[in-house]
Amino acid sequence: MTDLTPARARTIVERFEPLTVLVVGDVMVDHFLIGRVDRISPEAPIPVVAFDREEYRVGGAANVANNVRALGGQTSLVGAVGADEPGQRLLSDLRSAAIDTTGIVIASDRPTTRKLRIVANRNQQVARVDFETDQELKTAEARALLARLSGAAEQADIIVVSDYLKGIVTSNLMSQVLAVSHARGVPLLADPKIPHLEYYAGCTLLTPNHHEAAIATNRLIRTDAEARQAGRDLRLKLGCESVLITRGEQGLWLLDGSSNAAEPCETALPAVAREVSDVTGAGDTIIATMALGLAAGATLTEAAQLANQAAGLAVARFGPVTVSAQELVEAFVDH
Repeated sequence: MTDLTPARARTIVERFEPLTVLVVGDVMVDHFLIGRVDRISPEAPIPVVAFDREEYRVGGAANVANNVRALGGQTSLVGAVGADEPGQRLLSDLRSAAIDTTGIVIASDRPTTRKLRIVANRNQQVARVDFETDQELKTAEARALLARLSGAAEQADIIVVSDYLKGIVTSNLMSQVLAVSHARGVPLLADPKIPHLEYYAGCTLLTPNHHEAAIATNRLIRTDAEARQAGRDLRLKLGCESVLITRGEQGLWLLDGSSNAAEPCETALPAVAREVSDVTGAGDTIIATMALGLAAGATLTEAAQLANQAAGLAVARFGPVTVSAQELVEAFVDH
């Protein structure tokens, strides 16, 4: 593998601006209650958090779209929110970020997915409360979602499916996404969840983390050799073109089947994080960067190197965050 030079990285990133990434999946709100812990409750052996402030950030598929915008690309989002205050807040935040929300359906019978994290000293999570449902949309709303997906896909240079098992990514929806991808010759990247594994068959790139890949292939993934075999098993099982396994502190494992060679190119990309504060949302940053890189004409290996650097920047910060195009280019200079 040839290292991506700063000049080449800049050339690719400068092509991001006119590109449109369609993001389909489970949008959510990441809500943080932040305080400090000075004592243990006399009522139970639990910490007492003295409230300081609260923060709201876009999460899930919305965080993928937010990362695309921060990197300079255009994006439209297809998903659903509830008819509630968190949903209105999320839509407002997305519009403020210049993200196209016309593909988002408002479903009156379900809550907006919200993860409430109570965070204390040194960004340590004390507890998390999830407000959510994993039920699929009702028939009328599911039809509306498919119609909006069809319209948004006409303008997309690349498609990302961000599945968090909250009821939006269904077999029917994935069938339509795959049909559009194949008909238009537009790459389809899928950030998977194992219960839906068969839905993604035929996608361009699958991006499981090492835990998901281990479960899907029924094998441990501790070494490069084990990651290699898991990637091969997944590719064979799903008929997807390529596989990118995210391995946390061990970096990325890439099986690149994008060429017509008899054997795919396989390589390990060591993690580049200088320090790790929080891994929340790192996968969203990776797939957003991969999507823009591929749409901009990068090879899969080049896009993976861009994504690896972006992830290194993201995990050094607290919570789901975005990485700017300038930060990404400068990371290659520093590296």
